[in-house]
Amino acid sequence: MALLTAETFRLQFNNKRRLRRPYYPRKALLCYQLTPQNGSTPTRGYFENKKKCHAEICFINEIKSMGLDETQCYQVTCYLTWSPCSSCAWELVDFIKAHDHLNLRIFASRLYYHWCKPQQDGLRLLCGSQVPVEVMGFPEFADCWENFVDHEKPLSFNPYKMLEELDKNSRAIKRRLDRIKIPGVRAQGRYMDILCDAEV
Repeated sequence: MALLTAETFRLQFNNKRRLRRPYYPRKALLCYQLTPQNGSTPTRGYFENKKKCHAEICFINEIKSMGLDETQCYQVTCYLTWSPCSSCAWELVDFIKAHDHLNLRIFASRLYYHWCKPQQDGLRLLCGSQVPVEVMGFPEFADCWENFVDHEKPLSFNPYKMLEELDKNSRAIKRRLDRIKIPGVRAQGRYMDILCDAEV
């Protein structure tokens, strides 16, 4: 299995509201772990957005190609740098409805255009369709770091401090997602997010 570099993880899973210079594009990455309930070895991999295919669609196509035993249940955990867009949310819901032997959980480092109604509706759709969407915290960042990153090369940063900072930054993002999940409540845009994040 191909692994992420430590630097790719540090940059792409960075969940700070604002980036410091030098700026860089925050890409969409999806790391997945598929675990059979019979105790077999998990299957892991990752995808990133391509020009004509979002990482979530690449993931769906990969799982379909595996020819999984439909009489057996599988736990699937996905770690995403960005939460799914509204279009991918619909694709994931349709996929899970057609494959009820899969139990999918999604953890995101950041929320994609969370102030826009279509993206909020997509997140509510997932959560209402037995596809839990949560914000990554320390356990999820640590698991992703441990299982999807190449640790052979020496590091230029302290990984534990990085994980602690990611966990600290995630608290405001979790509150944001909790507000989105409330039926009939729509986030009021970036200004209201700044006010709510100041409650920490």
